[in-house]
Order: sequence, then C-alpha cells, then structure tokens
Amino acid sequence: MPRPATSAPTFPDSSVILPRRTCQVTTPSLFAFISRLCPNRQVAGGAVGGRAGNRGPQESIAVAAEVSLAVAAKAAGENFPVALRALPSRYRANLTALYGFARLTDDIGDEPLPGMPADGSPETIRAARLRLLDDMQTDADQIYTQGTPELPALRALQKTVTECRIPRQPFDDLIQANRQDQLVTRYETYDDLARYCALSANPVGQVVLYIVGAASPERLRLSDSICTALQLIEHWQDVAEDLGNGRIYLPAEDLAAYHVTEADLAQRSASQDVIKLMTFETQRARSLLDEGAPLIGTLSGAARLAISGYVAGGRAALTAITSGGYDVLRRTPKPGKAQTIKNMASGYVRGR
Repeated sequence: MPRPATSAPTFPDSSVILPRRTCQVTTPSLFAFISRLCPNRQVAGGAVGGRAGNRGPQESIAVAAEVSLAVAAKAAGENFPVALRALPSRYRANLTALYGFARLTDDIGDEPLPGMPADGSPETIRAARLRLLDDMQTDADQIYTQGTPELPALRALQKTVTECRIPRQPFDDLIQANRQDQLVTRYETYDDLARYCALSANPVGQVVLYIVGAASPERLRLSDSICTALQLIEHWQDVAEDLGNGRIYLPAEDLAAYHVTEADLAQRSASQDVIKLMTFETQRARSLLDEGAPLIGTLSGAARLAISGYVAGGRAALTAITSGGYDVLRRTPKPGKAQTIKNMASGYVRGR
C-alpha cells in the first residue's frame, strides 16, 4: 500500500477543524457515503475532566470513547441506519462496524475534542489529535493479536474482521491518513495527492469488498481507482471551503501550470485560469472513475447495486461541477438526486 509523501510537511498556521454540512443519506448513495463521498461529520463533543492534550493512554481511550458515542448519536440523524435496513442482513452489522471505525478515526482527526480548551493553540490541538490516533492504533492492534480492544467501536470491528477475514492494512492506512491530515495542508504533486487518497479513501472501498465477499486483486484495483476518483471529486467540490480551513488539495504543480495562485482561489468567483485548471482536474477525476467503473459488472445483487450507487454519486457530482461552468468558488457544486438515480440505474444495467 502506498505510504504518505516524503516531502517536507507544511504546518498549518491555524487550527484545522473543518465545518460540516448536514447530509441525508439515501439507499442509492449508501456506498458512496461509507466511502467518504459525503464526510459530513458534525460531532458535538461534551467536555470531560482534564485536558485532552495531557492524557494518559486510558484517559485518551476515554476521550475516543466519548467521540465514538457522538458518532453513534449523529448516525441516526444522517439516516445511515435507515439505509442499512435496505441491504441484506448479512451485510448490515459489518458495514455499521466499518462506518463506526471510519467515522471515529475521522472525527478524532477533524472534530472538536472533548476536554480540549477553547483557547488551545494549533500545536496543542495537533499534538492531542496525534496522541489520540496513536492510542487508537494501539487499541486497534488488539484486533490482530487476539486481544480485546477497549473501544466498543473496535470490539464491533473485531467481529467483522474475523468474520470477513479482513487484513489490517486498510485500517492502519485510515489512521495514518488522519495523522497526515495533522501535518500536511499542501500537496506538491499529483502523485503526492494520490498517495494521500490511497490512505484516506481507498481502504474503505477495500474493506467493503471484503465485507460483501467480493475481494480479489482485480476488484481491489478497480475499487482503488473509484475511491481515489471520489476523493478527488470531493476536493474539487470543496476548494473554497478547504482554503478557508487552511488546506489546498490542488497540486502545486498544477497551480503553477495553469498560472493560478492561492490568492486566485480566495476570490468569490473563478478566473479563466482557475476554470481551465478545474476543467483539467475534473476530467482527470472522471477518467479515473470511468477506469474503475467496470467493477460494477463483476458483481451481482446488493453488491452490484451498492457500487452502482457509489459510482453514480461521483458522476452526479462531476455533472454538477460541469454544469456550474467549473466555477467551484462561487458556490459548492452539489449533485442532484434525480441525476444520481439516473446514473445508478444506467451503471447497474451497463455494468460500468
């Protein structure tokens, strides 16, 4: 599995806590939701005694457990359990376990931490997040050493791992992606960004294939292509929002090639150079998504339906970007429900 870029990390000048939008998840978009196409986490963590940045291992686990409870509470508001009921029962518990792990890991990396003082410095917050992720890694290790994890979310995941024979690398990669999020806010090259996507997005698709009993080297390769594409599409939708939070996912080499500066990305609407850049990046993501789409045709039943929805959501988002004239600064391009359903039906029938 590719590891993070080895170039020197760029440290943010301010706290990297991303605001999230409310998202209702429908059955067609379930797989896309699990795979982080809609990472709309809004965890309201309550305060606990002490400070998150100065906790020992047991106290860190307690903070993670509190974040985990908030994740579970928010799941109901996002209609995730409703969507799960539409899938065969043999998939529900395992997909829920994956959801719990992925969201918990992301929320530790992104959301306000219980017990963290409101005036905590970016360095303090960053150190607290890294410590929590390290302790979560230690707890996750118990899954593969015949131990018993302390976090309920990881105990549920342990059952899934055993039943579906899932290797540990995808889970290690998801944790590593969130470590990288604490340190890296710019990517020099597309290859650097693709390596990040291999950590932050691809593992979720890999685990889903194991859960539905469809993992094979070729399917995993196709899934990686789709997941990377979806991660890129999400970044291209959120250029303005990410910049407001101190992040730029557009590779520096592409910015230079199209004569786009960070100041250009801070404008209320896109210049012609920005539009040309986003046209290029959108086509790159589309090609990657199309490359992986034949995965649909190798599957049947619920797995085929789920991945059809997964690809359909990405295609609908690409349509939204294109329909907006590639001006992702004026407003966030949002995929239409009708377009998503149309794409899903087409993909299911054509098998791509």
